This record gives sequence, C-alpha cells and structure tokens, in this order.
Amino acid sequence: MKTNFVVAALHISSSDVKFSSDDISSQIGVTCTSLSCRKWKLHSTTNASNLHLADEERKTWDSCKQALSTFNFNIKEEDKILGKAFGFVHSPYWGEDRNKEVPEYDVVNGILNYLRSLNLSDEDLTKLLKKFPEVLGCSLEDEIKNNVQVLEKQWGIKGKSLRNLLLRNPKVLGFNIDCKGDCMAQCTRCWVRF
Repeated sequence: MKTNFVVAALHISSSDVKFSSDDISSQIGVTCTSLSCRKWKLHSTTNASNLHLADEERKTWDSCKQALSTFNFNIKEEDKILGKAFGFVHSPYWGEDRNKEVPEYDVVNGILNYLRSLNLSDEDLTKLLKKFPEVLGCSLEDEIKNNVQVLEKQWGIKGKSLRNLLLRNPKVLGFNIDCKGDCMAQCTRCWVRF
C-alpha cells in the first residue's frame, strides 16, 4: 500500500526543491501535481517497528513502550524514540559508537521518574522526548544526574530556570565531553555548545 502525504507549499517554494537527475523523483516517490503542492512518500532510514528481536527482547522492548504510553505517542513514535535512544535508529548524537542495546524497563522508567523529579510534567517530558529521545539511552548516574549537578553548581541553574533550560535545550542532559576549545570531534555531546 502506497501512502502519500500532501504538503502545502507554505514553507517550501518550488525553487527550494532541487533534483540532480530526472528520475530521482520516482526514486524518492515525489509526484508534482502543481507548483503549490507536492505529494511526498515518506521514507525512514530505519523502521524501528520492523526490528528483528528475539521473543524475550521483544517483550522487554514492548514493556519500555508501555513506560512511554503515558505521553500519548503513537506506536511508531514510541519505536522511534526507543530506537534512537538505544542505537536501532541512526542518531547524530551517538555518532558511530552506539551499539544496539535492548532497553530495560527499569532503566527507562528510572530516567523518566528522575526527570519528573526535576519538576517536569508529563507534557514537558513529551516535548523533551521529541527533541532529545536519546536521553533514555544516557546513563542516569554518569550523565544525566551529573549534568544536572553541573548546571546547579557551576552555572547556578536550578528550579524553574532548570526546567525552562531542559525544555529549550534538553541535549544538555547528555553532554559528556568538555573539549575546552580543543575539538575532539564529538560536538553533539560537548559542553562547549552550552
């Protein structure tokens, strides 16, 4: 079954879309119907719902999806969040060094509970997980809690300011490198971005 989505050209003008060859439109599933709209077939780099997991791993994966059910994500979003967090879907945050790992319910739930303890509501966590799903794959003790302490002690950011910062830039929870200006080529995880 072929699914097409019509995207009104409110933000994309015809000059913004360039093709390097005539047949690329058929390769990516684009059908031009007029200058004001285009039909796009969405492709994902990895379909997390088609993961090949053993029965026990699938049960563990599904229990972690249950932990995310509070946030009213659809099934594909839950799979994508867990996939990005645990290396099944490519994420620039991890680079090339993230091994695929089946998430554990206690780990995922522990991170969610800790984030709630920072005065983040379920609505806030929904926004945070959409912006930075990889937080679920970060170490609670070594990265997340440590980074919150750094923000409080070194930057004086806590309480409502911390909540606002985490909603604006949740990736700060995953910073685990400080190159101090001598680049280590792991910028997605470096404090220099803060």
